[in-house]
Amino acid sequence: MRFGFTTGSCAAAAAKAAAYMLLTGEVKERVSIVTPKGIAFDAEILDIVRTRDSVTCGVRKDAGDDPDVTSGCVVRATVTALERGPARVEIDGGEGVGRVTKPGLDQPVGAAAINSAPRAAIEKEALEVADALDFEGTLRVVISVPGGKELAEKTFNPRLGIVGGVSILGTSGIVEPMSVQALIDTVAVELNQRFALGRRKIAIAPGNFGLDFMKARFGFDLDRAVKCSNFFGQAVDLAAEKGFSALLVCGHVGKLVKVAGGIMNTHSRESDARLEIMAASAVACGAPLETARAVLGANTTDAALELVEPAGLRAAVMARIAERAAFYLRKRAGEALQIETVVFANKSDAVGATDGARALVDAIIEDSEDE
Repeated sequence: MRFGFTTGSCAAAAAKAAAYMLLTGEVKERVSIVTPKGIAFDAEILDIVRTRDSVTCGVRKDAGDDPDVTSGCVVRATVTALERGPARVEIDGGEGVGRVTKPGLDQPVGAAAINSAPRAAIEKEALEVADALDFEGTLRVVISVPGGKELAEKTFNPRLGIVGGVSILGTSGIVEPMSVQALIDTVAVELNQRFALGRRKIAIAPGNFGLDFMKARFGFDLDRAVKCSNFFGQAVDLAAEKGFSALLVCGHVGKLVKVAGGIMNTHSRESDARLEIMAASAVACGAPLETARAVLGANTTDAALELVEPAGLRAAVMARIAERAAFYLRKRAGEALQIETVVFANKSDAVGATDGARALVDAIIEDSEDE
């Protein structure tokens, strides 16, 4: 699959072009930079605006084959030469670049959401131009993304407390299609932020599926949960390493039944033993062999639950899945974390929960009342 380049690489290339045009007076239609990954980025320069005191250049982001919502946006850099003195670079965000409003992120509260690696790349490219052209003084670089405020609504930024636009991101400088590491890094960012806000008891969930159920049954808003996608194991590792004291894991039986079999990455491409684990759980709860065979032939976990209902075992099976999922998650975390689980199905009366789940839900709600 085709890789692409990050908003950070686009910002660095745009800044390099704008600095060159400002200091030479010449137009430059392409520039090349080397990303931290060591891959060259040859960028076409767009939206050139030259004034007496500044130059603005844009680079269109191409995320390759990754389904990135910012792919196609134009990242602009406006460069202005300020006072004379030792060569240095000032970096800020403009239109469409978010501002940090909560602690625990890469940048401090109040700063533009331009992460450390892109800042370093922007500074490096601007200083190289200044050095080559014997410029001594301050170059002010303002990064903007037209339409970034609207794009940000489709990202994690509102959840993270980044307001007003997108983030300028990227550690390697390139976008790898469907990057697992990018998803895990997002989980880490959310956990870091909650910890910085003083939270020590948190909830994780693969997504918002079951939102109404969790509100009705437990009074808990899944919007408060850290979204772990399919990466239950990595989420537990990160929470333990960070120093959280308690973790509530809640999700649909179709995901957590895999965890109940010790599977820590629940993506169907990685594993799919849902019905086998469901059948084993039914047998462990006393279901006859005929029921187990029927469960193995079901299309979904919800359909499998319907098959154990005639034997009066749905509640018992759900409870066992919750307990076994907690068993393997606790085994993964060692002694570092209290872990409780809540497992739900499409029908609101189908629920499984560990003994301490209700109390932990209440503690998390109390702990996060100011969110």
